[in-house]
Order: sequence, then C-alpha cells, then structure tokens
Amino acid sequence: MSRIDELRATAHPLRLRMLSLLTGAAMSAAEVGRELGVSQASASYHLRVLERVGLIRVVETVRLRGGDAKRYRHESSSRRIDPDAPPAPRVPAEDEASYVEALIEELRRRARRRADGPGVTTDAELWVDPEVWRRVVHHVAEASALLHAAARPPRSPGTQPVSMTAALFRLERP
Repeated sequence: MSRIDELRATAHPLRLRMLSLLTGAAMSAAEVGRELGVSQASASYHLRVLERVGLIRVVETVRLRGGDAKRYRHESSSRRIDPDAPPAPRVPAEDEASYVEALIEELRRRARRRADGPGVTTDAELWVDPEVWRRVVHHVAEASALLHAAARPPRSPGTQPVSMTAALFRLERP
C-alpha cells in the first residue's frame, strides 16, 4: 500500500491507539475492544482498515467458544529507519491534515494521563546544518525503534505506560 493509504488509515485516533496497543501484544478484536472500551464490531472494523493497508497483520488464529479469533500485531514501528534514504513523495495536504488532527487528538488524550517523572518536551523550528539534522533524525528513529521493540502487553508486571510522539520533517525555505 502507498504512504497515502497508510496516512488515511491512521487518520483516526482509535486506530492510532490500536497500533500502539498491538505493538506490545497480539490481540483479537474482542481483546482490543475490551482494552480500548469499544465494541468488538467497532474494533473489528478498524482492525480490518489497518490490516488492508499492511500496518497490522494476523499472527495467529485461535479457537474461542466455537469460532475462530484472529490475533493481530503491529510490527512495522520497530523497523530501523534509514535517515539517508531518499525522501518519500509528498502526500496530498488534506490527507496529511487528517493524520495531524488525529495525532493532535491522541496527544491530548495522553497528556491528560501524564504522570510525574522524567520526560522530554521539545518544540522547535530551527535552521541547522544538514549533518546535524541527519543525526537527529537517526537518533529519534533509533529511540522510536527501541521503544517499539521493547513494548509489552498492557499491565505486564514490571512495566509502566509511556507515551512518545515525534514529528520530524524539513521545512520549505521561506
């Protein structure tokens, strides 16, 4: 699927939450629904949207009460990102705007749950050397991959819920 299809699929706060949830554990629509407080039917619909664009995949099918339940997993976030790779083509502004709105809504939800403890908040629009930019993209991508690879099922003993939102991109010259 294309980057545009992925953006359209993730331009919904519930789907963003599902991707985070399915990074730490393979879950069925019923399990996702219970965890996120939505109906199984709603969870199933949104999971199919994410599966259709390749953001999640079925990793197992289990027999439950006379039926089969698919368990889904999101694994793409733990892949390493190459900061030297050619840039992806731009997506239409309306698709990007929908995704950004969903991201904002999800960040607001998470911010309401913020706990005391260490954290980092950065907002900047700067002019930097291209090598510095490449290094920053590399380090943030590595941090993202590390968090996704270490994700565990909700409420696993010895874990704590955390949030990471990062949006790095070059700006057009004025």
